[in-house]
Amino acid sequence: MFNNSSKILFITIMIIGTLITVTSNSWLGAWMGLEINLLSFIPLLSDNNNLMSTEASLKYFLTQALASTVLLFSSILLMLKNNLNNEINESFTSMIIMSALLLKSGAAPFHFWFPNMMEGLTWMNALMLMTWQKIAPLMLITYLNIKYLLLISVILSVIIGAIGGLNQTSLRKLMAFSSINHLGWMLSSLMISESVWFIYFFFYSFLSFVLTFMFNIFKLFHLNQLFSWFVNSKILKFTLFMNFLSLGGLPPFLGFLPKWLVIQQLTLCNQYFLLLMMMMSTLITLFFYLRICYSAFMMNYFENNWIMKMNMISSNTNMYLIMTFFSIFGLFMISLFYFMF
Repeated sequence: MFNNSSKILFITIMIIGTLITVTSNSWLGAWMGLEINLLSFIPLLSDNNNLMSTEASLKYFLTQALASTVLLFSSILLMLKNNLNNEINESFTSMIIMSALLLKSGAAPFHFWFPNMMEGLTWMNALMLMTWQKIAPLMLITYLNIKYLLLISVILSVIIGAIGGLNQTSLRKLMAFSSINHLGWMLSSLMISESVWFIYFFFYSFLSFVLTFMFNIFKLFHLNQLFSWFVNSKILKFTLFMNFLSLGGLPPFLGFLPKWLVIQQLTLCNQYFLLLMMMMSTLITLFFYLRICYSAFMMNYFENNWIMKMNMISSNTNMYLIMTFFSIFGLFMISLFYFMF
């Protein structure tokens, strides 16, 4: 990816766009940063010569342009209210801004473009969409104080993320619905504090990176590839599914730590109903991850021994295994450091 100078340019501009949004002190500046971010992300999407990626970039452009238009419109309304003392209901305009930002980040009930679009992307683009592209809209959501709309979005996101992933055989759609579910958790952590959100986002990004790194090396896109692929190396197969469980948030792994923090903070805020919904939905996501893992570990899948010798670059393997080690034993290590110091 980084051997292409134009890609480096677009990635840099994309990062700058996000930073402009995060550091701006007006809605207009934030909108401008989001536009720069969007216009530099689209060439990264439509780079490949297949039709799916072109279609995905077009879908992305249309949804983001719609959200940007709504955002610009509502920020102008806010400016009118401040300058002309117009009788414009401020909570109404804030609600419009909030819905535009939820559409930008792909949270339910504005999630419809997200799984379809993920289907047309390469793994690295999908990773950027699931992690980096979420930063700017989520930071902007922290400036708005509309609890009830955020609550509705959190509950819908966790439920849709859980139920949508049940039927999927495509790994990219599976990761997309998983991302929607995690987005629900992130939005609920935004209701508590930005620091909890940052911790959650960091761990989620790390775990997503480990999985997509692996999928990208082996060019895995569907579940049946997972089952019949790692013939020569059972360790790789085992670690891959451990990472799946870690992303789902199964307790001994690292993915449980951010969820644990959010659960603790929500109980301190007496948000028991919200917590119940979120935990039930996470159990559903864990169910389909476990179902995949059981199928892969227990059943004697038809494995072609002639499919491939492991043509992996050893440095990539080592990097993946080191990250997997942190993903599996991270919670133990953090607990250990916590009790030592």
